[in-house]
Amino acid sequence: MRLTVVGCSGSGPGPASAASCYLVEHDGFRVLLDLGSGAFGALQALADPDSIDAVYLSHLHADHCLDVVPFVVWHRYSGRSSRRRVPLIAPAGAERRLGLVYDEGGAPLTDVFDFAATPVSAVLGPFTVQTARTAHPVECHAVRLTAHGSSLVYTGDTGPSRAVVDLAHGADVLLAEAAHPDRDGLPPDLHLTGRQAGEAGAAAGVRRLLVTHVPAWVDPGAQLAAARTAFPGAELVAPGATYDV
Repeated sequence: MRLTVVGCSGSGPGPASAASCYLVEHDGFRVLLDLGSGAFGALQALADPDSIDAVYLSHLHADHCLDVVPFVVWHRYSGRSSRRRVPLIAPAGAERRLGLVYDEGGAPLTDVFDFAATPVSAVLGPFTVQTARTAHPVECHAVRLTAHGSSLVYTGDTGPSRAVVDLAHGADVLLAEAAHPDRDGLPPDLHLTGRQAGEAGAAAGVRRLLVTHVPAWVDPGAQLAAARTAFPGAELVAPGATYDV
């Protein structure tokens, strides 16, 4: 399994990175984990959009789903699409919500996507998929992809969550958000601090912790340092970086 970081900026695109989007590949099958604002441009430098076999949206905040719109435009009008429908897994109501983002009339996007509500477990190409509801103000699901004995867990957006830790138990890689600086007065059930991301990785007993989703206005070095207080080997992702799982 290979993970490529398409975009990793938290809460919106930043000057050096698009918002959340991660390409996971195994046995020639390609799935996108989120497709946030600015990510479709970066994706085109890394993969032919027509080669994407499935899209998984953790939730429907703009920094995780907004570039579904240019993905649709490309498939409809570039002349390069094979016109096969792409499975899109997302929280219930995504078809209507994304249709409204594309067009004020909520035009259907079913010529491009085959919509499915986020399952508890499923099979997607070569991957076994398991999900868990996260601690976030809207419906959001962390996801675990397993193939040939290797596993990757992506937290999506979450505050501290026992369900996410349980989902990540024993995983090879935990791709964990760390959007909040470690300070008093943070809103609950929204995001992790760097320290909390490290604690989640340690509690889950993961082999590797990748810290992501740091907003452009938060010091990424400080987030990484905080994560390493609980998980010394934590790493900070960068756009374009690849990781073998």
